[in-house]
Amino acid sequence: MSRPQASDADVALLLEGTFPYVSGGVSSWINQIIRAFPEVRFAIVFLGSRRADYLEFKYELPANVVHFEEHFLYDNLTSDTEPAMRPGDAKAFRMVERLIAALREGLDSPQAMDAFREVTRHMHPDGALQLDDFLYSTRAWDILCEVYRRDCTDPSFVDFFWTVRIMFQPLWLLARVASQLIPVKAVHCASTGYAGFLGALLAQSRSVPLVLSEHGIYTKERKIDLFKSEWIRDNRNVFQRDPTELSYFRQMWIHFFEWLGRYCYTLADPIIALYEANRQRQIADGAAPERSFNIPNGIQLARFAPLRAQRPAEPPPVLCLIGRVVPIKDIKTFVRAMRRVVNQLPQAEGWIAGPADEDAEYAHECHNLVRSLGLEENVRFLGFQRVEDLMPRIGLVVLSSISEALPLVLLEGYAAGVPAVATDVGSCRQLVEGLDEQDKLLGHSGSVVPIADPQRLADAALALLQDATAWQAASQAAIARVERYYTDTLMFERYGAVYERALGRPMGAL
Repeated sequence: MSRPQASDADVALLLEGTFPYVSGGVSSWINQIIRAFPEVRFAIVFLGSRRADYLEFKYELPANVVHFEEHFLYDNLTSDTEPAMRPGDAKAFRMVERLIAALREGLDSPQAMDAFREVTRHMHPDGALQLDDFLYSTRAWDILCEVYRRDCTDPSFVDFFWTVRIMFQPLWLLARVASQLIPVKAVHCASTGYAGFLGALLAQSRSVPLVLSEHGIYTKERKIDLFKSEWIRDNRNVFQRDPTELSYFRQMWIHFFEWLGRYCYTLADPIIALYEANRQRQIADGAAPERSFNIPNGIQLARFAPLRAQRPAEPPPVLCLIGRVVPIKDIKTFVRAMRRVVNQLPQAEGWIAGPADEDAEYAHECHNLVRSLGLEENVRFLGFQRVEDLMPRIGLVVLSSISEALPLVLLEGYAAGVPAVATDVGSCRQLVEGLDEQDKLLGHSGSVVPIADPQRLADAALALLQDATAWQAASQAAIARVERYYTDTLMFERYGAVYERALGRPMGAL
């Protein structure tokens, strides 16, 4: 697929690990937004881990994407310069020392954020704080050794050394990307993290508006990943470990992403959440309340409403999980729930509709679990499917995730008249039971169950599938809720106002 290039654009979309290489979720939303504003010329800056992880586009780039570039943060963690001892800029490293001292005051320290921003101003290719100085200078080495002796609770200096290098080196790549990006009038990030850091660099260096839309809270999701990550070392022996404490290196990574988030929140205006609980989380993490508000996801009713006529009057005994086969979707809980469902409803089927190539090991474990539970005839891995093809044939949309924001798949099911059983994550309770009194009067559009509880998930699904009256009532509540609160028309109106403010012109003006 061609990569368009341009000399300038209206909005730079900064995307980390999503569109156009990953399907569903945030990527679907990004595709919606781009196509909703054909008069806006978008430049996409895609950030990934390694090139090998992102081989082909899952979406065709819309015509108004006039520029595309991609950068992989961990492909080349080496410098073009031959390693050699160098002194490093004394003034620049005094800034670094002030930052380290200020960071000990905690996340809420204004002095720490001022010091953080001062350091980032000097990381660009012509700045005083160069990557080669970070990698090879005697001043960087001295600071590294001092921090290790004073703060590190892990006995391995080698692991500390390489953790610091791997953690911070991509920031210089992003500083170079910021300095070389084509001129744009506004920047729009779909997350904090590395994309948010890049957006904050652009807002700070170019004085352009920075719009931040968070579907999930990036720092929260990274914490979940870091808690489970096996590649993070803990070299303490059993007598040195406090089982109530995280390892030093996990804490380092968590604090790192927390600071990237704070930096982005400091410069973003507006800061947009999908729902109120996430907005409050953003505020707790440092977002200014006066710059934050909610814009829920919305779906195209015309795409799904005709499917209602194809649905049977009785609930089909098919539970469908639409999503990637990855740990955060907790496919294993869905599979275990299916064992209980099939015990009581032998004809029931569980469909898993989503790509399985993102985490091959986890996908293999899920297949093994199906076999070990004797569910080969009942649980099917369908791979990527068109949602429209699934909806007329299923009885429930099931979401077993351990973390979500405002999942589009529930709204798509609602628009087609399909009730949901979802874990109590993100906005799922709001989507199923309603947000305020007026919304709650519409009724429940399914059930909400605890995380990682196969029995509760199975029982909630059975209660709907075995009671046609309850299933029909949930279906009607689902349709009413999505039509009143979660259409793409409402979402586009709100984002149109955001872009009008950022670009200084009404949407539709060329």
